[in-house]
Amino acid sequence: MSDDSGSANPGRSGRTTERTAGAPAAPEPRGPWPRRLVDRLPGLAVAVAVASVATVMGGWFPLIGGPVAGVVIGVVLAAVRRPAARLGPGITTASKFVLQLSVVLLGCQLSLTQVVRVGGSSLPVMLGSLVACLAAAYFVGRRLGIGRDLRTLIGVGTGICGASAIAAVTPVIGAASAEVAYAVSTIFLFNIAAVLVFPALGHLLDMSQQAFGLFAGTAVNDTSSVVAAAATYGDEAGQYAVVVKLTRTLLIIPICLWLAALTKRRALAAGTGGPGASGPGAGGPVDGPRLNVLKLVPWFLVGFLLTALVNTLGLIPPRAHPGLTTLCVFMITVALSAIGLTTDLRGLRRAGPRPLLLGACLWVVVSATSLALQYLTSSL
Repeated sequence: MSDDSGSANPGRSGRTTERTAGAPAAPEPRGPWPRRLVDRLPGLAVAVAVASVATVMGGWFPLIGGPVAGVVIGVVLAAVRRPAARLGPGITTASKFVLQLSVVLLGCQLSLTQVVRVGGSSLPVMLGSLVACLAAAYFVGRRLGIGRDLRTLIGVGTGICGASAIAAVTPVIGAASAEVAYAVSTIFLFNIAAVLVFPALGHLLDMSQQAFGLFAGTAVNDTSSVVAAAATYGDEAGQYAVVVKLTRTLLIIPICLWLAALTKRRALAAGTGGPGASGPGAGGPVDGPRLNVLKLVPWFLVGFLLTALVNTLGLIPPRAHPGLTTLCVFMITVALSAIGLTTDLRGLRRAGPRPLLLGACLWVVVSATSLALQYLTSSL
């Protein structure tokens, strides 16, 4: 999925230089923190406003959801009129810090007890489908000439949990906004296809409620799409699929650590400190690749684990769960709206249909692998 020969551009040529952190060009606010906060407020307000509209649209069309609507609205607005430079600091904060904070809140949905209980039966299927997906993303993506970052985003989005996985991986690899927008849109299309096709396929294969729940939980990405596909099949399938889906979210942790190590090693070899690096080793030569394992762990992954642990211990009241889930989805929507506002449409046009073809291939690979592994483990 990642290699040293790939570039961060969406297609074979025309490297995309605008990073997710690089919203409309604007100097980084300096001075006392109250002043920096004030400088960020206008851009944050715009991102929140776009996310609010997207959330309403997501309520009207649940299969689309707020995050996807946020990306689309942001891209359209950016195409009509690029955000003013003074909005840059706030939009950057939304696309980075808010994005990372949303990953922390994801942990509030997880119970490690449920993970242990469901993991025994579902882990082989989850891991097998993920490995198959990442391998296909690497080899098929390279064959199609798709840049490293874009195939990484589509791979982890398809193999783990859609927009949530993309949200976690984006700051780790420093993906460009055009790549994030394309990956989210691609995965959304195949989530819709899964909702329409999977229930009929389950009946055709005469799958049990639990078997279909495992299938939907491992082969569909976005939570709302998992619920839609599995609940159509039956209540028991719906409940089991959601637990499998949330358990699958934990795979974000090893994937992010692996990508962080690869990104850091490439940066050190190239004489840079990686995404957002500063100080010694950022832009100058180094003596050789040296990795500090502790520094590879992003703070938001630590926060993700801590919130999951707090939830497992029962310290989060059950009545607070719906509100926290809604807040998490809204924060992801804010971040993706900001990414949409900074998206370079020329980068999307350069990518062409090849990333969509990669998404289709990965969707088939994950679905077929999930069914095959269930058959081999007698879960089907």
